[in-house]
Amino acid sequence: MAGVMDSVNQRTQLVGQNRLELLLFRLNGNQLYGINVFKVREVLQCPSLTLLPKSSRVVRGVANIRGATIPILDLAMATGLPGLNEDSSKSFVIITEYNTKTQGFLVHSVERIVNMNWEEIHPPPKGTGRDHYLTAVTRVDNKMVEIIDVEKILAEVAPSSESVSSGVVDADVQSKAVSLRVLTVDDSSVARKQVSRCLQTVGVEVVALNDGRQALDYLRKMVDEGKRPEEEFLMMISDIEMPEMDGYTLTAEIRNDPRMQKLHIILHTSLSGVFNQAMVKKVGADDFLAKFRPDDLAQRVVDRIKATH
Repeated sequence: MAGVMDSVNQRTQLVGQNRLELLLFRLNGNQLYGINVFKVREVLQCPSLTLLPKSSRVVRGVANIRGATIPILDLAMATGLPGLNEDSSKSFVIITEYNTKTQGFLVHSVERIVNMNWEEIHPPPKGTGRDHYLTAVTRVDNKMVEIIDVEKILAEVAPSSESVSSGVVDADVQSKAVSLRVLTVDDSSVARKQVSRCLQTVGVEVVALNDGRQALDYLRKMVDEGKRPEEEFLMMISDIEMPEMDGYTLTAEIRNDPRMQKLHIILHTSLSGVFNQAMVKKVGADDFLAKFRPDDLAQRVVDRIKATH
């Protein structure tokens, strides 16, 4: 794997062009899985693990990597498959950063990086059911690649608080919020529920959509009917990584259409990286917020209510 991740930091030119790069890997069979390269810090042979008492069975232990203690999750077990039963030293660890937290995913093998367009990434088949761990699927060399809903896994393994602290929302804001709507866009069912519950605490009505293409079609239909998105919605809160169309491209499309360009947009993502702030300005979003901090998200909505009503 030497050199596979060497040029990750040079790949930001893909962002904003509806493109991504997937790191392909396998768990305990022939099925290929993918993870966005921008979530990956490094890939390494599994180091020595120290057991963590009273932790989830999915956590195989912790590893000391570059001076930091990082939990290592058995990704196969986390998705309902049999855990990796081989000597962990023969496996690989993908060190990732999600929602400002760092963790390692134990996998059987790591294949390669592929450059793709988000239009080639599709939602899971409708017959997949409710309990799956997929956020999207695609094909590489005519082979199916499954993209795992990591946010769902992390929410199960290490649940974080989803409640808004007292004092963030006052009675005056709630009285104004009941007549307002917020549009949310996210391909993760867990993320959609987290955001919806948070916004419902503020008091606004939530319209939740699954991806950027769906959101753009929804807004275009709205303006074709003579409605103004900035009058229909207090704001749009959009994920960045989504099948069909990413949040950067969605934002750019909205800003390029005079009929909807006044819609207030917050990009809300588990992606970590210094390029995010620059990309927010490049595509014309109003703000950027890292997932998932209920108080911060609620405060953005509260501030918007106070500024406009």
